[in-house]
Amino acid sequence: MYVLTPELRIKLKEPLGILIQGSFNETTARIKSMIAHEKPPAIISVGDTVSKNLVENGVLPKLAIVDNRVMRKKTQPLILPVEKEMCIVNPAGTITEEAVKAIKEALNCDVNVKIFVDGEEDLLALIAVRYAPENSFVIYGQPRRGAVLIKVTKEKKKEIEEILKVMENVRKAK
Repeated sequence: MYVLTPELRIKLKEPLGILIQGSFNETTARIKSMIAHEKPPAIISVGDTVSKNLVENGVLPKLAIVDNRVMRKKTQPLILPVEKEMCIVNPAGTITEEAVKAIKEALNCDVNVKIFVDGEEDLLALIAVRYAPENSFVIYGQPRRGAVLIKVTKEKKKEIEEILKVMENVRKAK
């Protein structure tokens, strides 16, 4: 299990990729344009609002990670046209082994997958970047600002590994 530190909580409030600002329609249009231009091998969405907006605008993620919450408030479960659904437990401020295993499995199967998280999905974008194929897009919402698009590169994977090492050391120190 990985545990969030107070220092990382502050650092991770900053976008890990390109911040795309604007209304839902504007951000989704920009994301669709980037997808059309770059043709990523996989698209992973983390969060209910960003997943819903992508699907409603014709972009079906390879993997959608949701928790039926928007801004910490319960919301209607998201109905996505996926072939496989998984349910995992992942408490706030952590990344469980169960979550890591589910994301790896989802990225390695040949169908589109929705992972429902009992707990919180925010930090799972880190695991998605870690295991997604290079040049994939990991997209998550940035509350009250827009959406963040991370293009998975060797450099981005290294950056994420450093964050995860800090989170892992916290757990080992306890």
